[in-house]
Amino acid sequence: MKQIAMLFLGSFLSLSFFVQGQMSADPTFANAPIPELVLAFTKTEGYRHQSIEKGVKTLRAIGRENGFIVLQSETSKDFNPDHLKNYKLVVFLNTTMDILNAEEQRAFEGFIRNGGSFLGIHAATDTEYEWPWYGKLVGAYFDGHPNDPNVRKATIDVVDKEHPATTHLPDTWTRYDEWYNFKNLNPDVTVVMRLDESSYEGGTNGDNHPIAWYHEFDGGRAFYTGGGHTEESFDEPMFRQHLLGAIEWCLRRK
Repeated sequence: MKQIAMLFLGSFLSLSFFVQGQMSADPTFANAPIPELVLAFTKTEGYRHQSIEKGVKTLRAIGRENGFIVLQSETSKDFNPDHLKNYKLVVFLNTTMDILNAEEQRAFEGFIRNGGSFLGIHAATDTEYEWPWYGKLVGAYFDGHPNDPNVRKATIDVVDKEHPATTHLPDTWTRYDEWYNFKNLNPDVTVVMRLDESSYEGGTNGDNHPIAWYHEFDGGRAFYTGGGHTEESFDEPMFRQHLLGAIEWCLRRK
């Protein structure tokens, strides 16, 4: 499967370079944009969410509708400078635990420092606990969630409606998901949504319980959203628009 994926990527990139050449030569297409590449990384070394494949399918659909292409990988060796330079954005979609070795971590740090962007979805905060740089990038670490049931209804306070990921949302947004508690919160992030812990049982962060945030970090951009545990999340129009807004900000379109 890895060989097939790499052959597909190589073929796509070769096609992209050919198309760019053709477009440059043909004034009819001179101003047509080349689709941007987004890497959806879904490697897990701990719990594996059943929603991963639905999430990838959703990201690909959003990309087709909005002029970018999403490629999925679970191969950590793809985190090398030559490969990462093809992408504008790397999404950690429900990754868990230690997924990159030291060399691969350095390559990803270089990607961000060269202006690349990062989007973390749900379990991206349950990832790489021993990598301090990543902890600052993603903005926090997972610190438990309610159980029995772990998926429940809660109310979100949308505290920043200026960001592309939240402009479409009401002031309060009630939905079902698995609600993470967090530790090691990065004080330098800008929070766009907070959980109202009075609306459900099991919250441990109190009045300041962020559930989505963003920041400029180490030369790049990073956005995190706590939604996305369930497959149904990726069918919700408002959640899909939330993801699109986050991606467009990460791609520096907005």
